[in-house]
Amino acid sequence: MDKRVVFAVAGSGKTTLILSKLDLERRSLIITYTVNNVENLRNGIIRKFGYFPANIKLMSYFNFLYGFCFRPFLAFEYKARGINWNINPNQFAKDDARYIDSNRRLYSNRLAKFLEKSTVLKAINLRIEKYYDYILFDEIQDLAGHDFNLLKSIAKSKLNMLCVGDFFQHTFDTGRDGSVNRKLHDDYYAYQRLFKDMGLIVDTTSLVKSYRCSPEVCEFVSKEIGIDIQSQRTDQTHVEVIDDEETALNIYLDDSVVKLFYMDQRKYSCFAKNWGETKGEDRYRNVCVVLNEKSWKILKNGKLEELAPTTKNKFYVACTRAKGNLYLVSEAHYKLFKKGKKSQ
Repeated sequence: MDKRVVFAVAGSGKTTLILSKLDLERRSLIITYTVNNVENLRNGIIRKFGYFPANIKLMSYFNFLYGFCFRPFLAFEYKARGINWNINPNQFAKDDARYIDSNRRLYSNRLAKFLEKSTVLKAINLRIEKYYDYILFDEIQDLAGHDFNLLKSIAKSKLNMLCVGDFFQHTFDTGRDGSVNRKLHDDYYAYQRLFKDMGLIVDTTSLVKSYRCSPEVCEFVSKEIGIDIQSQRTDQTHVEVIDDEETALNIYLDDSVVKLFYMDQRKYSCFAKNWGETKGEDRYRNVCVVLNEKSWKILKNGKLEELAPTTKNKFYVACTRAKGNLYLVSEAHYKLFKKGKKSQ
């Protein structure tokens, strides 16, 4: 059996690596978190084989958790009616009320813990072994809370296992619950040791170079944000900090340049998305990252490494969407375009 985790950088070929492990013989189960990546992987599988083979199963994480792990063992007993994506408002709830709401829906952030409490973890591993030869986890950095503990349990199963992810693209969590794995993403090297303790080979060298980002973009990310990333490319693009209003306006009006905002992109009538929303996307040429007042000051002071961890990770995601030029603009230049903003 081969069990390993591959830590990658943005645009280095995580999806390509997963696709390379698929064939028409082995029964493979692929699990990913974001909607973008489910779609990317599905399209990639169809491109590779010309159709979606029956021996390959692709599931979002919560479809796997609810449909594959919970329902076969516990659905009849508990008569659950789906998943509640909110956190239990009663922090003092006891027994099953800790995990199931009054409408018989399972709290998403405690579903993995509920499986553990119900002593079905070994049965889940046996079920995985029965139906699959290979299990592949994409976007592994998004597993948190009790879900990371479930991963530890699945790692004990007797089949090949591949985990792929980018530690610094940790922008969303499958779920959190109090202090459970609260410091999971605080230290990159401690995070690696957790996988070693699971018995996985840790690979930090195979996917260290980005096909998506140019040397200039990679240099900016490495030097200014403090996240080490290299480029596979040799062509040149530009990274520009835009200070003058006319240039900023021209970029705003250019629909070939996506504008990435920290938040509230829907309040702007241009081709726009939020920073973290673009994770898993690989379709942009020139990118304009729009910084709010606080982040802009940090950029101008050359202290981007001091951004709050989640903010820094989302900023990293936004910058590394660029296949071409990367523009950095203050949101102040676009305030007049914001919907609901009263004119002065």
